[in-house]
Formats: sequence, structure tokens, C-alpha cells
Amino acid sequence: MKHVTALVLALGAVPLVASAQVIGEPAGTGGSPAVAEARADAPGYTVYRPAQWPEARLPLVLWGNGGCRNNGLSASHFLREIASHGYLVIANGAPQEERPVQAALPPANGPRPTGAPPPRATADETQVGQLLGAIDWVAGSELAPHVDTSRIAVMGHSCGGLQALAAGADPRVDAVVAFNSGVYVRAGSGLSGVGIGKDDLKKLHTPVAYILGGPDDIAYPNGSDDVARIAHVPVFYANSPVGHGGTFGLANGGDYGRIGAAWLDWQLKGSKAAGALFAGADCGLCNDKTWTIVRKQFPENP
Repeated sequence: MKHVTALVLALGAVPLVASAQVIGEPAGTGGSPAVAEARADAPGYTVYRPAQWPEARLPLVLWGNGGCRNNGLSASHFLREIASHGYLVIANGAPQEERPVQAALPPANGPRPTGAPPPRATADETQVGQLLGAIDWVAGSELAPHVDTSRIAVMGHSCGGLQALAAGADPRVDAVVAFNSGVYVRAGSGLSGVGIGKDDLKKLHTPVAYILGGPDDIAYPNGSDDVARIAHVPVFYANSPVGHGGTFGLANGGDYGRIGAAWLDWQLKGSKAAGALFAGADCGLCNDKTWTIVRKQFPENP
């Protein structure tokens, strides 16, 4: 009887049906406006999904926050945009704070938010293992019937971009995007505790995109150096003078939302229309004078 009582007490401490709290209104320009969720069964994550589940299973996108912060709402406008195009997004970090949409980026000649984490003596608030752990969590959760874990991308901003690059070595990953990020040119010169060096770039096995914010972006030399070194997988480099904070805070994530969703649609869904933004002599971003493009080991056609 003691054992039965102990089992009942243990089960009572764990919700048999996960409870979820929707955060904010549905948003995004994709076909399925998306919401953010806090979930009782995933306290270390923030989930973004279409407000109405489609019949088809959704590819999985894992997200690392700027500063490796424990705030899964730090890029909420961007991540709702991504999810609205038919993805389940799991961001590292609990949903702590959401900022209002920015009306516009600061002027080009004015001060820009750096997005860089403040100096700290403690470890990063989130980890690469946590990022990849979302794959196992979702596979065992009530969301599993809605997710296709054979199609997985990792993305992140700044320190979270380093998490994405490190996680990109995992054989389950199919695509990588690093926003305003790159492995430090001088080891140990930054604040991040992500354990990745230049040699680790050789472990990447999927197409990878680097989206940088111009010479004022503190990650500009690091990401540019990564691209120069990568010689074994397709790599796409797009650079625009938006600064280290990127366009995440604009409505639907601004250009970063448009580019991120298109990269995923191409890499995970095989969309040639989306691929035309990146591949081909007349690619969409190639013709956009606000972006500087570099492509290596890249297909001629989408």
C-alpha cells in the first residue's frame, strides 16, 4: 500500500495533460498566423506554433536567443513570423519578457542597439544541450503528432547563433542559420561560453546561412571569417548595415523574418520559389542593393 500511495503522490505532481498558456495575439504573414506558448511540461522553452494546427506535420525549428539568454520571447515577433509559415519553433528559454514591435530601425547614422549581452561572471543562461534537448522533448510530448522530426533546422542570434552552429553538428539537423554571429576570430575574446572553435566548423554537414548586420555589427569579423573558412558545405552569406540587433524587433521580424522563412521553406520544404531568393544568377537577394551576398559550394539553381 505504501508503494501505491507513493506512486499516486508522484503522479499527482506531474500534469497528465500538459497545460499551455498562449502569449500575445496570432501574428505572421504566412498562411497560418502563429502564437507563442508557455507550457507547463516544458518550463525551459517557449513554443511557437500556428494558432490552428494544419493536417500536415510541421518541420521543427530550434532557436537560440541573443546573449544565450533565458528569455524565449526575446525574438518573439520574428519567431511568430517563422511559425506562421508552417513550422513548430522551440526557443531556448522560458517566456520572460516581450518587447513591443519597433516602428522602425534607428537611423543609419544614429545609435543602434548592440544586442550584446552585458558583462557577466556566470555561465550562459541557456546551453547547446538544452537546444538539442528540445528534439527529444517534443518527440515525447502531446505535440508529437503535429511534428515531423525528420526535418529540423537550428537558428540563433549572436550567442544563440553560436549555439546553432554548435548544434549543427548533430546528424539530426538539416539546416543552419546564424544571425549576427560567428565563431570568435580570437578564441575567448567574447562573452559567450559556447564551446565552439574554428575547427568545429568542419563538423557542419548541412547548408548554412550567415546573416550579418554590416561593419557596425560586433559579429561581422567573426561571421565573415567563418564564411571564408567553410569549404565543404553550401554556405550563404548576406550582409546589410542594420547593426548587431538586426531587424528582429520590427513587425514580423522585418527582413530577417522574410529571409529566415524563405531559407527554411527552401531547405526543409524544397520550395523552388523560396530558393530563388538565394540561388541562381538572378537571385532575389542578389538584386537587392541593400544586401551584399557571398555564396560558396552553392547550387546554380534553386
